[in-house]
Amino acid sequence: PRQSPWREKYPKISITGTPPVVKFLFLNSLFLPFPRNSCQTGPVIDMPVPASFNDITQDPSLENYIGWVWYEKEVLLPLRWLQGDPAPRVVLRFGSAHYYSIVWVNGVQVVEHEGGHLPFEADISSVVQGSPGSLCRITVALNNTLTPHTLPPGSIQYMADKSRYPKNYFVQNTKFDFFNYAGIHRPVVLYTTPAAYIDDITVTTTSSDSVAMVQYQVSVVGSTANSLSLSLRDQEGKVVATGDGPVGELKVLNPNLWWPYLMHENPGYLYSLEVRMQAQLGGALLEDVYTLPVGIRTVHVTSSQFLINGRPFYFHGVNKHEDADIRGKGLDWPLIVKDFNLLRWLGANSFRTSHYPYAEEIMDLCDAYGIAVIDESPGVGIKLPESFGNRSLQHHLAVMEELVRRDKNRPSVVMWSVANEPASELPPAAHYFKTVIAHTKALDPSRPVTFVTDANYALDHGAPYVDVICVNSYFSWYHDPGHLEVIPLQLTAQFENWYKTYQKPIIQSEYGADSVPGLHSDPPMMFTEEYQQALLREYHSVLDKKRKEYVIGELIWNFADFMTNQGTTRVLGNKKGIFTRQRQPKAAAFVLRDRYWKIANESSCLPPAITSHSLFLK
Repeated sequence: PRQSPWREKYPKISITGTPPVVKFLFLNSLFLPFPRNSCQTGPVIDMPVPASFNDITQDPSLENYIGWVWYEKEVLLPLRWLQGDPAPRVVLRFGSAHYYSIVWVNGVQVVEHEGGHLPFEADISSVVQGSPGSLCRITVALNNTLTPHTLPPGSIQYMADKSRYPKNYFVQNTKFDFFNYAGIHRPVVLYTTPAAYIDDITVTTTSSDSVAMVQYQVSVVGSTANSLSLSLRDQEGKVVATGDGPVGELKVLNPNLWWPYLMHENPGYLYSLEVRMQAQLGGALLEDVYTLPVGIRTVHVTSSQFLINGRPFYFHGVNKHEDADIRGKGLDWPLIVKDFNLLRWLGANSFRTSHYPYAEEIMDLCDAYGIAVIDESPGVGIKLPESFGNRSLQHHLAVMEELVRRDKNRPSVVMWSVANEPASELPPAAHYFKTVIAHTKALDPSRPVTFVTDANYALDHGAPYVDVICVNSYFSWYHDPGHLEVIPLQLTAQFENWYKTYQKPIIQSEYGADSVPGLHSDPPMMFTEEYQQALLREYHSVLDKKRKEYVIGELIWNFADFMTNQGTTRVLGNKKGIFTRQRQPKAAAFVLRDRYWKIANESSCLPPAITSHSLFLK
């Protein structure tokens, strides 16, 4: 939601208000207790929102807790939200909550949602407008249990051997390598709209040398007696095109195109599309206005190139995680801004949202800064045969609908990724990925679709349906560990086999090595900073040859160290970051920075040097 004179949004009355804590209760159960005021069920603690709950306390049972938890907060709504004829619509919106959520307002269930990384909301007008002046109690039951049919999948394993485990002892098993943080991870807000309102806007763009067309489609809910007018403004506020009606196109002369960072001297150019609605409802004239940032750009894939605005684009970027000390996957503005400064320092023009959709606030900055995004669903760890059945497939289709609806208008999103490292060598993967990819293309025909594979090129049943081959490989790490000399032969064979088979452009979507900061060895040995540097250089020597042919990108694994489950190969998490978890550079960061700026120099579209810093508040 975006605030305007016709739409109010108040952080001060949101669940994430001041202080940003709620009452929190966790129960040692996989089953939902009878819903009631959680503060009456037993002792509670304060819990910040947004944040993961795992690392907030000193209680080890909460660190690895699986099951239901309860959040609760009371807020006072402004009287103007609850009065009028017709009264405004009051909406409760969650940026995300991991994993399964049930929400009550004043004891009335208002919404259920499955999935941990996408927004959901409920119209609570009928619940709150009957009691103006009273506190509004918001209660959330949240369950982080993963099953073979969730996204990501998981399984609960009960340990039956009573000589080794306590009664009813169980563990959550997963097939992905990051910690399964849980909680309300993104902002929770209350906002209003008129009773008749603009519900959805879809924008696509095309362009030629001197003319761009902005196609739009607007849906209105609450009144069929409505009119729509649209105006497109440039960054100086000048109106460059106007239109009316729910469907149409705007003609823009001499457009400023949206370009990725380092591909143009003015990357991330955004217009503002103002959509204004007037509607009749019950004898009243209602008005709603929504302003949407619009970037004019095109994406096209050939057999050997990825084109943005008709020019070849090479992904030189990173894979990331939403992960940090203490707050886990909770939204953290200082960390987000730090990460974008590091991306630009690095010379990175892109990243993949490994392995789930990232916060809308992060995506907003990608639009504004010109960071190209491969937008990935939470389809990570799809390894079990039962995770390819119809139940899982239907949920995966629903998740893609939510993701496309959220991010379809973002110029930074240049490709969808429906999964990471699934067991695509299994026969059921053919129908599964053919269906998911076709569904995603039907939702959004304007972007290419992929999934990221680590399967053998000759056995992958999903690869025939993607537009771009994205392949992960860890030569001389998980394969032939310690033998850097095998990388040139194995990596070259990987690229040539994939391209000969499919004649599609290829992205090296993951590669890397763990390094412990401050650990050194010459000659290089595994886990030292020198080994991580040497491995990167071996990959780069092959990439430099193949990017002249059909390799269109490289994404390092990983941008920063991140937390994982405990294990004999993990020392406080995964150490493949080129930055530490606290965002300090390892030696490999400088190797990658030299490389990325060298690649950027080839396009001769570098930004002006920064000579001073100005601070401003939005």
